[in-house]
Amino acid sequence: MLVVGIVAFGLFRYVGDPVMSMAGIEATQQDREELRERLGLNESPLLQFGHFIKDAVRGEFGISYRAARPVSDLIAERLPATIELVIVSSILALVLGVGLGILVALHPQSPFSRIILSGSLIGNCLPTFVNGILLIYLVSVTLHWLPSFGRGEVVAVGSWTTGFLTLSGLKSLIMPALTLALFQITLVLRLVRAEMMEVLQAEFIRCARARGLSQRAVNFGHALKNTLLPVITIAGLNIGSVIAFSAITETVFQWPGLSLLFIDSVRFGDIPVMASYLILVAFVFVIINLVVDLLYFIIDPRLRLRRSVAMTGG
Repeated sequence: MLVVGIVAFGLFRYVGDPVMSMAGIEATQQDREELRERLGLNESPLLQFGHFIKDAVRGEFGISYRAARPVSDLIAERLPATIELVIVSSILALVLGVGLGILVALHPQSPFSRIILSGSLIGNCLPTFVNGILLIYLVSVTLHWLPSFGRGEVVAVGSWTTGFLTLSGLKSLIMPALTLALFQITLVLRLVRAEMMEVLQAEFIRCARARGLSQRAVNFGHALKNTLLPVITIAGLNIGSVIAFSAITETVFQWPGLSLLFIDSVRFGDIPVMASYLILVAFVFVIINLVVDLLYFIIDPRLRLRRSVAMTGG
C-alpha cells in the first residue's frame, strides 16, 4: 500500500497542473498563487506526500477537478453500484463454475460435459464487450426482456443506494452481472475440473473407497474439499480483478459504478479521482489476499496441525 501510495502521489502531484484545471483560464496570476497556497503545492514534496498519505488514511483524496466536489463523495455515490455488480457476478461465477466443474469432472466422457467444455472455451475466447453487446442485442433489442443500460430504480437505505429492492433494479443488474461473470465462470469451471480429476486419483481417495465410503461421501466429503483450496485463491483474486477491470462492462451497459467514474476521469484528466481509484483497488487486493489466507487456514487442517505442533513445541 505504501508503494501504491507513492505511485498515486506521483500521479497526483506531477501529472498536469491542478491550479490551471481548477482556476480556469480567466483567473489572474494572484488567484492562481492563492489557490496553489491553499492546496499546499508550495510545500516540499516530502511534506506534501505526508499530507497525502494522512488524508488517504482518513478517506480524503482531495477535490475533483471536473466536478469540483470531494472525491470521497463521488466514490461514496458510485461504490454501491460496483459492489452490487461484483457480488452478484462473483456469486454467479462461483455457483455455476464450481457446480459445472464438479459435474464435468465426475462425468468427463458424457455428451453434456463435452458441450460444457466447448462452450467454456468459446466463452473464454470472446472479449467481454462482445459478450455484452451480444446480450444487449439478443435480450434487449430482439426479445425486449431486460433494459440495455443504466441501473434502474434504486432505494436509499441510509447512505447506501441499492437496486436489490426494486424490480427494475434487479432487471437492470442481470445482464451486466452475467457479462462480468462469464469469463470468471470459464476459469473456475476449468480449474475445478482439472483439480478434482487430479484429486480423485490420489492415494487417500482410494483409501476412502476401500473403507467402504459411499461415492457421494468420497466425492463431496473428501475430493471436493481438497479441490477448493486453489479455487479459493483464484476466486479471491478474481474478485479484485472484477473491481479493477469492470470498466468495459460498466461502459457497455452505462452502469454508474467506480470503473465508469474512472474512465470519465481519464477522459477529462481528473487526477485526484484517478489516484484515489488506484489506491482503492490496491486496498481491495490487499484485503482479499488476507481473507484468502485466512480461508486457507480454516479449510486446510494441515495448517492448523502445523500451528498446534509449533505452539506445543512438538
